[in-house]
Amino acid sequence: MRVALFVTCFNDTLYPGTGKAVVTLLERLGHEVVFPAAQTCCGQMHYNTGYDRECGPLVRDFVKTFQPYDAIVVPSASCAGMIRENHARVARTVGDDALAEEAGRTAPRVHELSELLIDVLGVEDVGAYFPHRVTYHPTCHSLRALGLGERPLRLLRAVRGIDLVELPDAAECCGFGGTFALKNPDVSAAMGADKVARIRQTGAEVVCAADNSCLAHIGGLLSRLRTGVRTVHLAEILAATE
Repeated sequence: MRVALFVTCFNDTLYPGTGKAVVTLLERLGHEVVFPAAQTCCGQMHYNTGYDRECGPLVRDFVKTFQPYDAIVVPSASCAGMIRENHARVARTVGDDALAEEAGRTAPRVHELSELLIDVLGVEDVGAYFPHRVTYHPTCHSLRALGLGERPLRLLRAVRGIDLVELPDAAECCGFGGTFALKNPDVSAAMGADKVARIRQTGAEVVCAADNSCLAHIGGLLSRLRTGVRTVHLAEILAATE
């Protein structure tokens, strides 16, 4: 299958290794990955802060850039959720019904990585090897916007050498929430502290998630406490081999 990678601006700027891992993984499974160079931002920051009109051109750019591709992979549950849940809504808000229709046709072709692997490619064992004690944090967008459910865990359970341990109160928010962390830093930090306490209870070496944004927040707290616990994106675990 020919798959277009929407790497997201957060990953591209701060975590390029995640995008590389997606390419490594999909190519290992025998698929062609293309990177449309015209891609920009999905508009989530603008939308979450109420700047719908400023978000409109970003929706238009996304639809135009990814229109030729039958499958689009997004290594970020929050950005995938933004595209699928809100792009058509933004287009209608700015009065562009034609764009709303195009966005509506594009949305079903957008897949978070675990969705692409399990629902589209029909694979759970991707040939990964990761000999570490790992706990999985289901981010809010993966739970509530996309409904990923057990998909990431099914993929992780098939990884050879992994010691996968359950995270207590896993469904609780880590406190990042995009611009929420900027506007409500004290509340955000308190929520993050609760999440870190649960992670430490597991004895995990690594905490994994489908969003580097949440992992950045959690990782900052883990680092300041000198816990020694690493944050690793799901794609990077699945891309790992012996």
